[in-house]
Amino acid sequence: MTETKKNTAPQKNADEKLKSDDKQARLAEALRANLRRRKAQARDRRDTGSK
Repeated sequence: MTETKKNTAPQKNADEKLKSDDKQARLAEALRANLRRRKAQARDRRDTGSK
């Protein structure tokens, strides 16, 4: 029997890692923006409710 091994180029793995890192950075920024928006909404509700 002959075994075949996949030829994975290091460049391809590096490109996938960069894409993954970019995606993680975008998701992290989206989560921070969402948290800021939710905090602002909570402050507005709190301030509006106390008047």
